[in-house]
Amino acid sequence: MNGIGTDGPGVEVAAATTPESSAGRAYTVVRDRILDGEYEGGTMLSEGRIATELGMSRTPVREAFLQLQAEGWMRLYPKRGALVRPVPPHESREVLEARRMIETTAVETVCASAGGSERLVRRLREVIDEQRRAWEENDLAAFSRADVEFHREVVAAGGNSILQGFHRLLQDRHRRMTTQSISDDATRAERVLAQHTELARLIAEGDAEGFARATVEHLDDIHGSNV
Repeated sequence: MNGIGTDGPGVEVAAATTPESSAGRAYTVVRDRILDGEYEGGTMLSEGRIATELGMSRTPVREAFLQLQAEGWMRLYPKRGALVRPVPPHESREVLEARRMIETTAVETVCASAGGSERLVRRLREVIDEQRRAWEENDLAAFSRADVEFHREVVAAGGNSILQGFHRLLQDRHRRMTTQSISDDATRAERVLAQHTELARLIAEGDAEGFARATVEHLDDIHGSNV
């Protein structure tokens, strides 16, 4: 995951013992567990527990916790541990508002270009298939990652690098919100698949206005109860 294991056993051991790679590994593992719902909001974590699980000292775990706190994923309490921050309702609203604007703007550009939707629609249908397989295999983490990929492809097709940059800033929160929404109500997974299929159809038909309306309904339906 962090460039380890690609050049033989010697390189793997050397990389794993450096403080930087250990802190990076701790950061990645804890962050992914937060985004994938394994560590829910309100969970208290200890440096010792994570260090033991990952086979490292507390120092790199402490560095990872500090970075995660700086990014807003947890709050540290001296001598007590680290609290995984729940998603605040105002943050969810802001993420959804930003996504609506970015994604609908991208689709307006796509639909205005000659033949611009064909490649995008093919890719979106591939992602829907990936997401459906993930759900059939009961892999919520993969389902949520595919959800992010579906919307990332929409924004990328718009070709606006500034909007793509803004959207990347939202992707981790998007992933965590999807995990939480599906965990709260499993019937939402089938609705996500149906709504993604409809969004792809609207793009294929060049219906940017219909896409904008359907996106509002999609985001409100899947995430509305959490804002």
